[in-house]
Amino acid sequence: MTVRDIQRIQDAVAEYWPNVTWVESTGSTNADLLREGAPGTVLIADEQTDAKGRLGRQWVSPKGAQLAMSMVLEVPDPPQPFGLLSVAPGVAVTDVVPEAQLKWPNDVQIGGKKIAGILSALEMPRVIVGIGINVAMRTDDLPTDTSTALNLEGIEVDFDDFTIDILTAMGRRFAQWQQGDPQLLADYRAVCSTIGQQVRIELHDGSVTGAVDTINDEGEVVIDGTAYAVGDVHHLRPQ
Repeated sequence: MTVRDIQRIQDAVAEYWPNVTWVESTGSTNADLLREGAPGTVLIADEQTDAKGRLGRQWVSPKGAQLAMSMVLEVPDPPQPFGLLSVAPGVAVTDVVPEAQLKWPNDVQIGGKKIAGILSALEMPRVIVGIGINVAMRTDDLPTDTSTALNLEGIEVDFDDFTIDILTAMGRRFAQWQQGDPQLLADYRAVCSTIGQQVRIELHDGSVTGAVDTINDEGEVVIDGTAYAVGDVHHLRPQ
C-alpha cells in the first residue's frame, strides 16, 4: 500500500500539519526530520531501511506494508511532562482503531500482539515522533511472533483515508499534551491494558516483578507503589 494523493492528505490535515511530504524510501524518517524539520512537518515513507525502535532495537519497515511516518512538534513553554507525550500517539491510534489497546508506555496491540511501534526524539524546542503501523502484511513477513497487522486482524483500510484519520487524531492528542489537558491521561488509562496486570519490568540495572497499580500523572507506570519512568514491560500470563 502507498500514498495515492498526497495533496488530498495535506489539505485534510492542514489544521494540524501544514507541511506533509511523502518519499518512496529513506533510511529513517525520524533522522531526516531531526536534521531538518519545522514544527507541523510530517514525512511519510513507503520504506525505511535504517529505522530504530525503542531501546535501540531495529525497526522493520517493509515497503508498502506500513504507514510509516514522523511528525515534528513544538515543545510548549513551560514543557508538559514528556511521559505524557510518549502516550499521546498511542491513544491517537486507538481513536482510529478501537480494537487496539496500549501496553505501557506506547505499544499498540490487538489481542496482545503489536501492530505499531512509536519512537520519539527530543531536540529542544522540537520533538520528533515516529510511528510505524502494520497495515498490510503477510504472516511470514511479521518481524516477531508477537506482531500482527490490521489486515491479519480483519481490518481493511483505504491507505489515504487511514493516513488522514491517524494524522487528525495525532494532531488532536498532541494538542492535548501541549495544553496540559487531563483528558489525554484519562483516555490513556481507559485503553491501557497494563493497568492491573502482573508484569516484569526490565530496567538498566535488573528487573522488578509486581502488580501495576496505575499510570501516574507523569505517565510513569506504578508497580506495587513504586513509579518507573523507563523500562521494558512484559505482561505475565497467569500461572
